[in-house]
Amino acid sequence: MKKNETWEMKDRNYYLTNNQSPLTYTLASRHSRRFPLLYFDEEKGYNREIRYATNQKSVFVEEQDGMATLEHIVFENGTLHVPKDRQNLQKLLSLYHPDKNKKYKELDLIEEATDDIDTLEAEFQALSIAREIEIEHAEAILRVEIGSSVSSMSSKEIKRDVLVFAKRNPYLFLELVSDENVQLRDFAIKATEANIIKLSQDQRTFAWGSNGKKLMSIPFDENPYSAFAAYLKTDEGIEVYQSIEKKLK
Repeated sequence: MKKNETWEMKDRNYYLTNNQSPLTYTLASRHSRRFPLLYFDEEKGYNREIRYATNQKSVFVEEQDGMATLEHIVFENGTLHVPKDRQNLQKLLSLYHPDKNKKYKELDLIEEATDDIDTLEAEFQALSIAREIEIEHAEAILRVEIGSSVSSMSSKEIKRDVLVFAKRNPYLFLELVSDENVQLRDFAIKATEANIIKLSQDQRTFAWGSNGKKLMSIPFDENPYSAFAAYLKTDEGIEVYQSIEKKLK
């Protein structure tokens, strides 16, 4: 929530990020050298110390009067429910705490629903494409996911697994299905498996399998098949591609 938005009185829920759900997790509730709890106030132009005190209306130390009754902020099983009658804690967590969106987030049902809709639409699109995709393209996509073992799979197994992959990870599937390098990488792997081309033991060069003549050097720290896929799109590489394609048939 932005600071200039109208504050709504309601129950609020918070959850730890990165799918964490420990039995208990204590969030910093007052400023210290080890856990700085400061909020930069743009209007005032300086950092303001904040802390959670159950008997104070404000979360800013400079606005708190008398003895402060401090309390821990504890997430149980990764979540924290804060009823609307604990406004100081809600504002601390929703507006001012520096760990918001880092260690924890506020549950936004509208945002969650939007994310769910986006995921469902992506899943529907991915499954629709997976049903119609050509078997060679499906094999290329699965090779990225499960490696060379796809070569021993039947067409029905490939069709099944590509549908499962599209459902489980629709965003990655949609990314791979539109990536021409995926098919070129698959092409290079098939050519290597057929011994048409050879990858050196140190994975630094590709050569023809028949005579050992060098085709290309692989740039340092680059995946050999990704590098070869890029090479196949060059003027020289197109001729190599055509030659390999004839031998694979």
